[in-house]
Amino acid sequence: MQCGRTISGKVFVGCLVLSTLATLCRASFLADLARPQSGRSMRESSTHRLGPDGQFDPQGKPDPDSNADNKNVPPGETRVLMDRSGPGVITHIWLTFLAPEPHPWAKEGSANHQEMLLRIYWDKSERPAVEAPVGDFFACGFGRRAEVISLPVVVEDADSYNCFWHMPFRKHARVEIVNQSDKPISLLYFNIDWIALDSLPKDTPYFHAQYRQEYPVESGRDYTILDTAGKGHFVGMVLSVRTRSPSWFGEGDEKIYIDGEKDASIWGTGTEDYFLCAWGLKTTGTPYFGVSIFDQWGIVGGHTCAYRWHVNDPIVFNTHLRVAIEHYGWISPDENPDYKSHSWNERQDDYSSVAFWHQTGPSTFQARAPHARRRALPNLDRIICAKDVTEAKHHGAGEAVTQKLGQYEQPQLLYKPSDDKDAWVEIPFEITKKEPRRLLVVATTSYDFGTYQASLNGVKLGGPVDLYSEEVGSREVHLLDFWPEPGRYTLRLECVGKNALSRGYYLGVESVRLRERRPRVVEYGHDKDKDWRKNPTLYR
Repeated sequence: MQCGRTISGKVFVGCLVLSTLATLCRASFLADLARPQSGRSMRESSTHRLGPDGQFDPQGKPDPDSNADNKNVPPGETRVLMDRSGPGVITHIWLTFLAPEPHPWAKEGSANHQEMLLRIYWDKSERPAVEAPVGDFFACGFGRRAEVISLPVVVEDADSYNCFWHMPFRKHARVEIVNQSDKPISLLYFNIDWIALDSLPKDTPYFHAQYRQEYPVESGRDYTILDTAGKGHFVGMVLSVRTRSPSWFGEGDEKIYIDGEKDASIWGTGTEDYFLCAWGLKTTGTPYFGVSIFDQWGIVGGHTCAYRWHVNDPIVFNTHLRVAIEHYGWISPDENPDYKSHSWNERQDDYSSVAFWHQTGPSTFQARAPHARRRALPNLDRIICAKDVTEAKHHGAGEAVTQKLGQYEQPQLLYKPSDDKDAWVEIPFEITKKEPRRLLVVATTSYDFGTYQASLNGVKLGGPVDLYSEEVGSREVHLLDFWPEPGRYTLRLECVGKNALSRGYYLGVESVRLRERRPRVVEYGHDKDKDWRKNPTLYR
């Protein structure tokens, strides 16, 4: 196996080890398939079934003359996907449903997967062993759709939700999805594959997954992922973080306390290190770890969703396990009491998580998933819609229209100049209260978009912003941290050219936003009396 142009001794040994590990992994999986298997394969499905009276009956026979294999779940209702006696083991769950944006089959839109609560009950327990939003369970936080390619969880093309965790049960299994949205779950398809068994070993542990959140994290305490008494093994987590401060959030270490110990015997070296990355995070996917969502580095309001599966390295405990993570990182000087920037500050970001583990006996973890209304992240923005400034007085040469894109809830302003001569857009807004805000633009990127320079009331903000991308996308362009005085303001975006690859000079803007800063910015007030016009600052 060649790894590079030259195979030196060290490189050769490394490649040999990797090759050997890969061979052993393949051998283990294939060897298991070559052994005798017990039980009988079964499936629960959304396939259309008919009873003796010819009407729909979930316990009836499949209808060979129908393709109506999906179900809609109205707001507030629960759809049972599986309700079977054991013993048995669930080996695979597959789901799909329409995305939240309006669709010809759901003209008013649909529930997003953060608003769908997955619950699984073992042996008719009153409390579910699995309780998590569908998206978070499948490593897609914030209600956003994302692709996940890993060993136990696969979300192909961001819309095909697959889970391969093995979930044994003795007496009974019930799988359900609760629609906590004010919109329906539209076109829900599902298959649950399981094996009916004659018996299970007495010490077989049950599968658990539990969601929890803190918006924002609690000061002075590490964020808790899992805290349970019993015997078992921790097999992974999904962690979602919405940043509330500039700069890097992930200096906090994971701390794992085993069997009631006072001091964590497993103590990490940083958030990205726990997720098996290095020097930060970026969107990636591997069999055992990955980052499904990472929109922008170091901004206020950035979103990160990462997963780590302990498939080959489960965390084993005999009486108790507590898994926590620090919420420390860099912050900007205006959030530091000494007006300094360094790497070890307790941050106040928004955290949510799902812990995955196997355990004998019931879990004692007290966390419960709040209602979807409380799972939605609090709004941070005062929004000035750009769609309202299509009149000629708000732009230079060329046409300005509104355009509906699937990535936005409302239409965007689309400005279409033929070149960069006299090409500009101005978006006015008013400030009524002096308070710290971050000024930003939610802009579209595309193959025919130009490069634009931003200014506020004639003051240049940063450098030119290249809005070219090969495919249509969206980007938050962060411009300024300031304490604006009450009054009228005008944000001007002026075309100064285009990327050599771009086909045009267009501009797409969904909104201008004034984003909240953390309360401690007000408390310290470092920049309150500074004139932003003389030194426009964007903290990074």
